[in-house]
Order: sequence, then C-alpha cells, then structure tokens
Amino acid sequence: MARLPYAHVDNSLRALAGQAEGFGRSAIGGLHGSIYHVTSLAESGLKAQTLGCHQRPDAHVHAFHVLDDGNGSLRAGCRIQEPLWIVFEVSGTIHLNSYLNVSSYKTIDGRGQRIKLMGNGLRLKECEHVIVCNLEFEGGRGHDVDGIQIRTKSRHIWIDRCSLCGYDDGLIDITRESTDITVSRCHFAQHDKTMLIGADPTHTGDRCMRVTIHHCFFDGTMQRHPRVRFAKVLLYNNYTRNWGIYAVCASVESQILSQCNIYEAGKKKEVFRYTTEKAADCEEAASGWVRSEGDLFLNGSQPCLVTGPGVDSVFKASECCSTLTMEAPSVGLKEVLQICTGWQAIPRPPEIASTA
Repeated sequence: MARLPYAHVDNSLRALAGQAEGFGRSAIGGLHGSIYHVTSLAESGLKAQTLGCHQRPDAHVHAFHVLDDGNGSLRAGCRIQEPLWIVFEVSGTIHLNSYLNVSSYKTIDGRGQRIKLMGNGLRLKECEHVIVCNLEFEGGRGHDVDGIQIRTKSRHIWIDRCSLCGYDDGLIDITRESTDITVSRCHFAQHDKTMLIGADPTHTGDRCMRVTIHHCFFDGTMQRHPRVRFAKVLLYNNYTRNWGIYAVCASVESQILSQCNIYEAGKKKEVFRYTTEKAADCEEAASGWVRSEGDLFLNGSQPCLVTGPGVDSVFKASECCSTLTMEAPSVGLKEVLQICTGWQAIPRPPEIASTA
C-alpha cells in the first residue's frame, strides 16, 4: 500500500523540525524560537512591540512564548534576526512587490490556512536552517523571478508540501554553493523551466552542492525536473508526467541518482538528457552521469541512459541518509502523489511545550 513519509509530524506544531529525509535532514528551522503570528496579508509592516523569548539557535527550550505584533506581515517576520516559528492567522493572497528575503532559523508554516504568494517569491540567501511548509506560489513576474530562490551558500533547507506554478523564471532554483537541501511532497504545474540546480559552468564552487527531491509531482511541466550542474542529486518516489521537452537533465559533472521514480511520457519520450558543458577550470567539456535504479517508465518513456565508468562513480544513497522512506513505484504511489502533494487543507497542529 502506497504511503507518504513523516505523517506523524502533523500531531504537534514543532514536530516538523528535523524530520526531513535526505540531504536536508538537519534543517530545524525556527525550532528553538518564539512563535510569530502573521495577522495581515499586507506586503510589509510591523506594528507594536514584539514579545517572546530570545533564544540562541542551539538552545534547549522547554517552554515557548508567543511573539505577536498585532499587525504582523510575513515580510516583517522573515526579516527578524532571531529564530522564529512563523504561523498564519489569516488566509488569502500576499502580493509581493519584490523578493521576500528569509533570514536564518525560520520556519514558515502554512498549515491551518491557505496562503498564496504572487508577484514575486522567496529568496533564501546566505542563510541556514529554514523550513518552508504548505504554501502556494503562483504568477511571479519579472526577469530572474523564481518561486523559491536558494543561493549563495545557504544550507540546511527543507521545502515541503508547497504548490508552485506559473513563474517567469524557475519554480525552485538552487545555486551558488547552496547545499544540504531537501524538496519533498511538492506539486509543480503550468511552467517551463521548473527546477535548476547549479547556476552555470563558471560556478565551479557548486561542486559542493547536495540536494534530495522526493515524493514530488511534476505535472505537465516542460523541462528541468531538475536540470543539474556539478551537484549530487538524489531523486526518489517522484511522479513526473507529460513533460514537454525532457524529464531530467545531467549537465557538467553532475551526479544524479534516480531511484524508484515514475516517469510517464506524453508526446515527448526522452527521460534523461545529457548536456555537455565546459567547467571554467577544465580544458575539456563534459556532461553529468545518471544512475537509474528501480525506476518505472510508462507510456513509451525512453530512459536514454548513457553507460560508462562514470555511472559507477555516482554517489550511493547511503551517503544521503541511512534510512529513507522509499518504496517500489506503483499505480498506488502514482495516485497518492496526485492527491497528497502540494498545499494541503490540514489544520495547524497544536503547540505542545516540552515538560522535560
């Protein structure tokens, strides 16, 4: 029977922290911070004095206070330079006039409400320990406007149960030496260049990057599910269907491990594409490598896998995590991923303080 991982995290508010699978498994977000209540759909604004405990990111907190400014915007909460667990008291659309910059040790938790970000997206730059859960992203407009942009040495990031569609650039872009990132249970639709990992062949520092993508639904998007340069990327239990150009692209020096995914073609059949590029510090151009294990190819999907010694050099799943909630691809899994990815109409879990 098909199942989804970490269902128990919806029993209490902060149980989400530290439950990511794969390379982003250490992300704790605002676990040790106050609760910040978003009470306004305004693009920005912070009113009145904030209340709450000011904890170090590594502190052990046994009782949590509430931080509530009376008219708090999401942007104001993301700007505060202390750990916060951000929740929403309103539902609706937040129209962003510019990127919303997220500082370190933040959880943006959309459970219990329906929040849609439009006009622009989130930017995670030079930050660490961020969790983004249960939000919608739609209709970002402008050059280089992504739904979620992760860049410049950001690390320990977890993007979970988000719906993303219709941006002018990417839906999720991960670049500039950002690493230890997991994207899980997200729904991607109505888009061209879906997910880029690794900026371009000149950014050789991206060799450090490690990303896990699992239990996601790529629903008729054109390409980049993902496109990868330099990074190590683990894909498992994703459902990709009816792509417009190709499913997954291995560019310069990338290592892609594809395990137990479902690839269901529409008119275009090519699953894995290899693109040769020249790294800035190398004399010869090269593509990346893909190792496919247990993948299910439907409706005439053509893996188009390249063989050679590089396949054996692709990293092992054990390097990513000792335990992964992985199952064989099946019709049941395909049905579950169509229903249970992206934004979910689930209540916000209660806040339960530790009694230890």
